[in-house]
Amino acid sequence: MYDELPEEWVQLRDVVRRFTDEVIEPRAAEIEATNEVPADILRQAGELGLFGLSIPEQYGGFGESELASCVALETLSRGPGGVTFLIAPSAPAAAIRFAGTEAQRSKFLPRLAKGEAFSAFCLSEATAGSDAAGIKTRAIRRNGKWVVNGSKLWISRASKAEIFLVSAVTDPDKRGAGGITVFLGEKRPGIVVGKPDRQMGGRGSGSAEVSFQDCEFSDDEALGPGGAGSGVLKFILGRARLWAAARAVGVQQRCMEVVLEHIDTREQFGKKLGDFQAVKMKLADMTADLYTSRLLLHRSAALFDLGRDPAQEVAIAKLFATEAASRAADAAIQLHGAMGVSQEFVVERLYRDSRAYRILDGTSDIQRLMIASAVQRNGIGQAMAPGGIL
Repeated sequence: MYDELPEEWVQLRDVVRRFTDEVIEPRAAEIEATNEVPADILRQAGELGLFGLSIPEQYGGFGESELASCVALETLSRGPGGVTFLIAPSAPAAAIRFAGTEAQRSKFLPRLAKGEAFSAFCLSEATAGSDAAGIKTRAIRRNGKWVVNGSKLWISRASKAEIFLVSAVTDPDKRGAGGITVFLGEKRPGIVVGKPDRQMGGRGSGSAEVSFQDCEFSDDEALGPGGAGSGVLKFILGRARLWAAARAVGVQQRCMEVVLEHIDTREQFGKKLGDFQAVKMKLADMTADLYTSRLLLHRSAALFDLGRDPAQEVAIAKLFATEAASRAADAAIQLHGAMGVSQEFVVERLYRDSRAYRILDGTSDIQRLMIASAVQRNGIGQAMAPGGIL
Protein backbone atom coordinates (compact mmCIF):
# COMPACT_ATOMS: atom_id res chain seq x y z
CA MET A 1 0.00 0.00 0.00
CA TYR A 2 1.08 3.58 -0.66
CA ASP A 3 0.61 6.26 2.01
CA GLU A 4 1.34 8.76 -0.74
CA LEU A 5 1.20 8.27 -4.49
CA PRO A 6 4.53 8.24 -6.32
CA GLU A 7 5.27 11.55 -8.01
CA GLU A 8 4.93 10.13 -11.52
CA TRP A 9 1.41 8.95 -10.71
CA VAL A 10 0.50 12.34 -9.32
CA GLN A 11 1.72 13.86 -12.58
CA LEU A 12 -0.34 11.32 -14.54
CA ARG A 13 -3.42 12.22 -12.48
CA ASP A 14 -2.90 15.92 -13.10
CA VAL A 15 -2.46 15.38 -16.86
CA VAL A 16 -5.68 13.35 -16.99
CA ARG A 17 -7.55 15.94 -14.95
CA ARG A 18 -6.54 18.79 -17.29
CA PHE A 19 -7.42 16.67 -20.32
CA THR A 20 -10.82 15.81 -18.84
CA ASP A 21 -11.68 19.36 -17.79
CA GLU A 22 -10.26 21.27 -20.75
CA VAL A 23 -10.74 18.89 -23.68
CA ILE A 24 -13.46 16.34 -22.92
CA GLU A 25 -15.94 18.12 -20.66
CA PRO A 26 -16.55 21.06 -23.04
CA ARG A 27 -17.66 18.48 -25.64
CA ALA A 28 -19.89 16.49 -23.26
CA ALA A 29 -23.17 17.72 -24.74
CA GLU A 30 -21.95 16.77 -28.22
CA ILE A 31 -20.98 13.29 -27.03
CA GLU A 32 -24.35 12.82 -25.34
CA ALA A 33 -26.30 13.97 -28.39
CA THR A 34 -24.37 12.03 -31.04
CA ASN A 35 -23.51 8.92 -28.99
CA GLU A 36 -20.00 9.31 -30.39
CA VAL A 37 -16.66 10.46 -28.98
CA PRO A 38 -15.10 12.94 -31.44
CA ALA A 39 -12.05 11.66 -33.30
CA ASP A 40 -9.91 14.63 -32.25
CA ILE A 41 -10.44 13.78 -28.58
CA LEU A 42 -9.29 10.22 -29.21
CA ARG A 43 -6.30 11.50 -31.15
CA GLN A 44 -5.25 13.77 -28.29
CA ALA A 45 -5.70 10.92 -25.81
CA GLY A 46 -3.37 8.83 -27.95
CA GLU A 47 -0.78 11.60 -28.01
CA LEU A 48 -0.88 11.65 -24.19
CA GLY A 49 -0.47 7.86 -24.07
CA LEU A 50 -3.75 7.30 -22.23
CA PHE A 51 -4.57 4.14 -24.17
CA GLY A 52 -1.56 2.47 -22.57
CA LEU A 53 -2.96 2.03 -19.06
CA SER A 54 -2.25 -1.47 -17.67
CA ILE A 55 -0.15 -2.36 -20.72
CA PRO A 56 3.53 -3.25 -20.08
CA GLU A 57 6.11 -0.61 -20.99
CA GLN A 58 7.87 -2.98 -23.40
CA TYR A 59 4.74 -2.84 -25.58
CA GLY A 60 4.42 0.93 -25.42
CA GLY A 61 2.17 1.21 -22.36
CA PHE A 62 2.39 2.95 -19.00
CA GLY A 63 3.17 -0.27 -17.17
CA GLU A 64 1.21 -2.95 -15.38
CA SER A 65 0.37 -1.09 -12.15
CA GLU A 66 -3.33 -1.38 -11.49
CA LEU A 67 -3.11 1.34 -8.85
CA ALA A 68 -1.67 3.80 -11.36
CA SER A 69 -4.36 2.83 -13.85
CA CYS A 70 -7.10 3.30 -11.26
CA VAL A 71 -5.77 6.74 -10.29
CA ALA A 72 -5.95 7.77 -13.95
CA LEU A 73 -9.32 6.12 -14.56
CA GLU A 74 -11.07 7.63 -11.55
CA THR A 75 -9.84 11.05 -12.65
CA LEU A 76 -11.01 10.50 -16.22
CA SER A 77 -14.39 9.30 -14.91
CA ARG A 78 -15.20 12.75 -13.62
CA GLY A 79 -16.14 13.42 -17.26
CA PRO A 80 -18.60 11.68 -19.62
CA GLY A 81 -18.83 8.00 -18.76
CA GLY A 82 -18.74 6.67 -22.30
CA VAL A 83 -15.29 8.12 -22.87
CA THR A 84 -13.87 5.93 -20.11
CA PHE A 85 -14.72 2.78 -22.06
CA LEU A 86 -12.58 3.97 -24.96
CA ILE A 87 -9.74 5.76 -23.13
CA ALA A 88 -9.11 3.42 -20.23
CA PRO A 89 -7.67 0.04 -19.24
CA SER A 90 -9.42 -2.53 -21.42
CA ALA A 91 -10.39 -6.13 -20.86
CA PRO A 92 -8.93 -7.26 -24.21
CA ALA A 93 -5.53 -5.72 -23.44
CA ALA A 94 -5.58 -7.31 -19.98
CA ALA A 95 -6.47 -10.70 -21.44
CA ILE A 96 -3.70 -10.54 -24.04
CA ARG A 97 -1.23 -9.45 -21.37
CA PHE A 98 -2.27 -12.34 -19.12
CA ALA A 99 -2.73 -15.26 -21.49
CA GLY A 100 -1.34 -14.24 -24.87
CA THR A 101 1.72 -15.71 -26.50
CA GLU A 102 4.66 -13.43 -27.16
CA ALA A 103 3.59 -13.28 -30.80
CA GLN A 104 0.08 -12.20 -29.82
CA ARG A 105 1.35 -9.59 -27.36
CA SER A 106 3.82 -8.16 -29.85
CA LYS A 107 1.19 -8.02 -32.58
CA PHE A 108 -1.68 -6.45 -30.67
CA LEU A 109 -0.54 -4.62 -27.52
CA PRO A 110 1.53 -1.88 -29.21
CA ARG A 111 -1.42 -0.99 -31.44
CA LEU A 112 -3.77 -0.87 -28.46
CA ALA A 113 -1.30 1.17 -26.38
CA LYS A 114 -1.04 3.82 -29.09
CA GLY A 115 -4.77 3.96 -29.74
CA GLU A 116 -4.17 2.85 -33.32
CA ALA A 117 -6.83 0.17 -32.97
CA PHE A 118 -9.75 -0.56 -30.66
CA SER A 119 -10.59 -3.97 -29.27
CA ALA A 120 -13.77 -5.63 -28.04
CA PHE A 121 -14.13 -8.49 -25.60
CA CYS A 122 -17.24 -10.46 -26.52
CA LEU A 123 -18.62 -12.25 -23.47
CA SER A 124 -22.19 -11.31 -22.45
CA GLU A 125 -25.14 -13.00 -24.12
CA ALA A 126 -28.91 -12.80 -23.85
CA THR A 127 -28.93 -15.71 -21.38
CA ALA A 128 -25.42 -15.35 -19.95
CA GLY A 129 -24.56 -12.10 -18.21
CA SER A 130 -23.71 -12.67 -14.58
CA ASP A 131 -23.34 -16.39 -15.35
CA ALA A 132 -20.24 -16.09 -17.56
CA ALA A 133 -19.86 -19.87 -17.65
CA GLY A 134 -23.36 -20.26 -19.10
CA ILE A 135 -22.54 -18.93 -22.57
CA LYS A 136 -24.17 -20.58 -25.59
CA THR A 137 -21.76 -19.43 -28.31
CA ARG A 138 -20.12 -22.56 -29.76
CA ALA A 139 -16.85 -23.26 -31.51
CA ILE A 140 -16.59 -26.54 -33.38
CA ARG A 141 -13.73 -28.09 -35.35
CA ARG A 142 -14.13 -28.06 -39.09
CA ASN A 143 -11.37 -28.56 -41.67
CA GLY A 144 -8.62 -27.76 -39.19
CA LYS A 145 -10.27 -24.52 -38.00
CA TRP A 146 -12.47 -23.47 -35.10
CA VAL A 147 -15.82 -22.26 -36.45
CA VAL A 148 -17.64 -19.93 -34.08
CA ASN A 149 -21.38 -19.26 -34.06
CA GLY A 150 -23.28 -17.15 -31.56
CA SER A 151 -24.34 -13.67 -30.57
CA LYS A 152 -22.94 -11.31 -27.92
CA LEU A 153 -24.67 -8.29 -26.41
CA TRP A 154 -23.63 -4.94 -24.88
CA ILE A 155 -20.06 -5.21 -26.13
CA SER A 156 -18.10 -2.02 -25.35
CA ARG A 157 -16.07 -0.51 -28.24
CA ALA A 158 -17.60 -3.02 -30.68
CA SER A 159 -18.67 -0.38 -33.19
CA LYS A 160 -15.06 0.86 -33.40
CA ALA A 161 -13.22 -2.41 -32.90
CA GLU A 162 -10.71 -3.91 -35.29
CA ILE A 163 -9.57 -6.59 -32.81
CA PHE A 164 -12.02 -9.05 -31.29
CA LEU A 165 -11.85 -11.54 -28.45
CA VAL A 166 -14.72 -14.01 -28.16
CA SER A 167 -15.48 -16.60 -25.52
CA ALA A 168 -16.98 -19.80 -26.88
CA VAL A 169 -17.81 -23.30 -25.69
CA THR A 170 -15.34 -25.76 -27.19
CA ASP A 171 -16.27 -28.75 -25.01
CA PRO A 172 -20.01 -28.82 -24.21
CA ASP A 173 -19.53 -31.71 -21.81
CA LYS A 174 -17.64 -29.39 -19.48
CA ARG A 175 -19.42 -26.32 -18.11
CA GLY A 176 -16.96 -23.64 -17.15
CA ALA A 177 -13.50 -25.01 -16.33
CA GLY A 178 -12.02 -26.81 -19.30
CA GLY A 179 -14.95 -26.23 -21.62
CA ILE A 180 -14.49 -22.61 -22.75
CA THR A 181 -11.86 -21.11 -25.03
CA VAL A 182 -11.21 -17.45 -25.79
CA PHE A 183 -10.25 -16.66 -29.38
CA LEU A 184 -8.35 -13.56 -30.47
CA GLY A 185 -8.13 -12.08 -33.94
CA GLU A 186 -8.68 -9.13 -36.22
CA LYS A 187 -12.08 -8.40 -37.74
CA ARG A 188 -12.90 -10.87 -40.52
CA PRO A 189 -15.76 -12.41 -42.48
CA GLY A 190 -18.31 -13.85 -40.10
CA ILE A 191 -18.06 -11.04 -37.53
CA VAL A 192 -21.15 -8.83 -37.83
CA VAL A 193 -21.43 -5.73 -35.63
CA GLY A 194 -24.84 -4.18 -35.06
CA LYS A 195 -25.66 -0.51 -34.78
CA PRO A 196 -24.38 1.26 -31.64
CA ASP A 197 -26.57 0.77 -28.57
CA ARG A 198 -28.40 3.82 -27.27
CA GLN A 199 -28.08 3.37 -23.53
CA MET A 200 -29.21 5.33 -20.49
CA GLY A 201 -25.65 6.36 -19.70
CA GLY A 202 -22.18 5.77 -21.05
CA ARG A 203 -22.94 7.51 -24.33
CA GLY A 204 -20.19 7.13 -26.92
CA SER A 205 -18.83 3.84 -25.56
CA GLY A 206 -19.32 2.14 -28.93
CA SER A 207 -21.38 -0.63 -27.31
CA ALA A 208 -23.13 -2.89 -29.81
CA GLU A 209 -24.29 -6.43 -30.51
CA VAL A 210 -21.71 -8.69 -32.16
CA SER A 211 -22.72 -11.82 -34.05
CA PHE A 212 -20.39 -14.61 -35.11
CA GLN A 213 -21.65 -16.42 -38.17
CA ASP A 214 -19.46 -19.35 -39.23
CA CYS A 215 -16.48 -17.24 -38.20
CA GLU A 216 -13.19 -19.13 -38.46
CA PHE A 217 -10.25 -18.97 -36.05
CA SER A 218 -7.02 -20.96 -36.25
CA ASP A 219 -5.45 -22.87 -33.37
CA ASP A 220 -2.81 -20.20 -32.87
CA GLU A 221 -5.56 -17.61 -32.38
CA ALA A 222 -6.69 -19.25 -29.15
CA LEU A 223 -5.80 -17.20 -26.11
CA GLY A 224 -4.02 -19.68 -23.89
CA PRO A 225 -4.38 -23.46 -24.18
CA GLY A 226 -7.65 -24.83 -25.52
CA GLY A 227 -10.30 -24.97 -22.82
CA ALA A 228 -8.46 -22.46 -20.61
CA GLY A 229 -11.03 -19.73 -21.14
CA SER A 230 -12.39 -19.83 -17.59
CA GLY A 231 -9.02 -18.75 -16.20
CA VAL A 232 -8.88 -15.92 -18.72
CA LEU A 233 -12.40 -14.82 -17.78
CA LYS A 234 -11.55 -14.86 -14.08
CA PHE A 235 -8.51 -12.67 -14.69
CA ILE A 236 -10.46 -10.23 -16.86
CA LEU A 237 -13.49 -9.94 -14.60
CA GLY A 238 -11.30 -9.31 -11.57
CA ARG A 239 -9.72 -6.31 -13.28
CA ALA A 240 -12.98 -5.16 -14.88
CA ARG A 241 -14.66 -5.02 -11.47
CA LEU A 242 -11.75 -3.01 -10.15
CA TRP A 243 -12.11 -0.57 -13.04
CA ALA A 244 -15.88 -0.31 -12.45
CA ALA A 245 -15.09 0.75 -8.88
CA ALA A 246 -12.62 3.33 -10.23
CA ARG A 247 -15.29 4.78 -12.51
CA ALA A 248 -17.66 4.97 -9.56
CA VAL A 249 -15.08 6.82 -7.47
CA GLY A 250 -14.70 9.34 -10.30
CA VAL A 251 -18.47 9.94 -10.33
CA GLN A 252 -18.47 10.51 -6.58
CA GLN A 253 -15.59 12.95 -6.86
CA ARG A 254 -17.37 14.99 -9.53
CA CYS A 255 -20.65 14.96 -7.59
CA MET A 256 -18.83 16.33 -4.57
CA GLU A 257 -17.21 19.07 -6.65
CA VAL A 258 -20.45 20.30 -8.21
CA VAL A 259 -22.37 20.03 -4.93
CA LEU A 260 -19.80 22.09 -3.03
CA GLU A 261 -19.94 24.80 -5.66
CA HIS A 262 -23.74 24.77 -5.75
CA ILE A 263 -24.41 24.93 -2.00
CA ASP A 264 -21.88 27.74 -1.63
CA THR A 265 -23.63 29.93 -4.22
CA ARG A 266 -27.32 28.94 -4.11
CA GLU A 267 -29.46 30.75 -1.54
CA GLN A 268 -32.85 29.91 -0.08
CA PHE A 269 -34.72 31.67 2.73
CA GLY A 270 -32.00 34.26 2.94
CA LYS A 271 -29.00 31.99 3.48
CA LYS A 272 -26.74 29.68 1.51
CA LEU A 273 -27.80 26.06 1.07
CA GLY A 274 -24.56 24.96 2.72
CA ASP A 275 -25.65 26.57 5.97
CA PHE A 276 -28.64 24.26 6.39
CA GLN A 277 -28.07 21.30 8.71
CA ALA A 278 -29.92 18.88 6.41
CA VAL A 279 -27.56 19.79 3.57
CA LYS A 280 -24.53 19.30 5.79
CA MET A 281 -25.78 15.79 6.62
CA LYS A 282 -25.93 14.88 2.94
CA LEU A 283 -22.49 16.35 2.37
CA ALA A 284 -21.07 14.37 5.29
CA ASP A 285 -22.50 11.11 3.92
CA MET A 286 -21.12 11.81 0.46
CA THR A 287 -17.71 12.58 1.94
CA ALA A 288 -17.61 9.37 4.00
CA ASP A 289 -18.69 7.32 0.98
CA LEU A 290 -16.03 8.85 -1.26
CA TYR A 291 -13.30 8.40 1.33
CA THR A 292 -14.24 4.76 1.93
CA SER A 293 -14.66 3.97 -1.77
CA ARG A 294 -11.24 5.35 -2.63
CA LEU A 295 -9.59 3.43 0.21
CA LEU A 296 -11.21 0.17 -0.92
CA LEU A 297 -10.27 0.85 -4.54
CA HIS A 298 -6.64 1.72 -3.86
CA ARG A 299 -6.16 -1.19 -1.46
CA SER A 300 -7.54 -3.68 -3.98
CA ALA A 301 -5.40 -2.25 -6.78
CA ALA A 302 -2.28 -2.27 -4.61
CA LEU A 303 -2.85 -5.94 -3.75
CA PHE A 304 -3.01 -6.76 -7.44
CA ASP A 305 0.29 -4.94 -7.85
CA LEU A 306 1.78 -7.11 -5.09
CA GLY A 307 0.96 -10.18 -7.15
CA ARG A 308 -1.99 -11.34 -5.07
CA ASP A 309 -5.52 -12.25 -6.09
CA PRO A 310 -7.69 -9.96 -3.93
CA ALA A 311 -11.04 -11.20 -5.23
CA GLN A 312 -12.80 -10.51 -1.92
CA GLU A 313 -11.45 -6.97 -1.70
CA VAL A 314 -12.36 -6.27 -5.31
CA ALA A 315 -15.91 -7.57 -4.81
CA ILE A 316 -16.31 -5.35 -1.75
CA ALA A 317 -14.79 -2.33 -3.53
CA LYS A 318 -17.00 -2.82 -6.58
CA LEU A 319 -20.14 -3.28 -4.49
CA PHE A 320 -19.54 -0.36 -2.15
CA ALA A 321 -18.17 2.18 -4.65
CA THR A 322 -20.84 1.62 -7.31
CA GLU A 323 -23.68 1.76 -4.79
CA ALA A 324 -22.10 4.88 -3.26
CA ALA A 325 -21.85 6.51 -6.69
CA SER A 326 -25.60 6.14 -7.18
CA ARG A 327 -26.20 7.61 -3.72
CA ALA A 328 -23.91 10.53 -4.52
CA ALA A 329 -25.56 11.25 -7.85
CA ASP A 330 -29.02 11.01 -6.31
CA ALA A 331 -28.03 13.40 -3.50
CA ALA A 332 -26.50 15.81 -6.01
CA ILE A 333 -29.74 15.91 -7.99
CA GLN A 334 -31.79 16.42 -4.84
CA LEU A 335 -29.62 19.31 -3.75
CA HIS A 336 -29.91 20.93 -7.18
CA GLY A 337 -33.70 20.68 -7.15
CA ALA A 338 -35.36 21.19 -10.54
CA MET A 339 -31.98 22.02 -12.06
CA GLY A 340 -30.78 18.53 -11.15
CA VAL A 341 -33.09 16.78 -13.60
CA SER A 342 -32.28 19.14 -16.45
CA GLN A 343 -29.90 17.91 -19.13
CA GLU A 344 -28.31 21.36 -18.98
CA PHE A 345 -26.59 20.38 -15.72
CA VAL A 346 -23.87 17.80 -15.22
CA VAL A 347 -25.50 15.99 -12.28
CA GLU A 348 -28.22 14.61 -14.57
CA ARG A 349 -25.53 12.93 -16.70
CA LEU A 350 -23.65 11.67 -13.66
CA TYR A 351 -26.84 10.03 -12.40
CA ARG A 352 -27.34 8.18 -15.72
CA ASP A 353 -23.69 7.17 -16.03
CA SER A 354 -23.47 5.87 -12.46
CA ARG A 355 -26.46 3.55 -12.77
CA ALA A 356 -24.72 1.16 -15.16
CA TYR A 357 -21.78 0.57 -12.82
CA ARG A 358 -23.99 -1.44 -10.45
CA ILE A 359 -24.70 -3.85 -13.33
CA LEU A 360 -21.67 -4.21 -15.59
CA ASP A 361 -18.91 -6.75 -14.86
CA GLY A 362 -20.96 -8.43 -12.16
CA THR A 363 -24.08 -6.89 -10.61
CA SER A 364 -24.26 -5.70 -7.03
CA ASP A 365 -26.25 -8.83 -6.20
CA ILE A 366 -23.54 -11.05 -7.68
CA GLN A 367 -20.90 -9.24 -5.61
CA ARG A 368 -23.00 -9.80 -2.48
CA LEU A 369 -23.33 -13.51 -3.26
CA MET A 370 -19.57 -13.83 -3.78
CA ILE A 371 -18.74 -11.96 -0.58
CA ALA A 372 -21.23 -13.89 1.54
CA SER A 373 -20.24 -17.25 0.07
CA ALA A 374 -16.59 -16.61 0.89
CA VAL A 375 -17.45 -15.77 4.49
CA GLN A 376 -19.62 -18.86 4.83
CA ARG A 377 -16.95 -21.07 3.25
CA ASN A 378 -13.82 -19.70 4.88
CA GLY A 379 -14.93 -17.81 7.97
CA ILE A 380 -14.56 -14.10 8.60
CA GLY A 381 -10.79 -14.05 8.97
CA GLN A 382 -9.92 -16.04 5.85
CA ALA A 383 -12.65 -14.48 3.76
CA MET A 384 -11.22 -11.04 4.46
CA ALA A 385 -7.73 -12.07 3.38
CA PRO A 386 -6.54 -11.56 -0.22
CA GLY A 387 -7.87 -14.37 -2.37
CA GLY A 388 -10.77 -15.09 -0.02
CA ILE A 389 -13.06 -15.76 -2.96
CA LEU A 390 -11.78 -18.66 -5.03
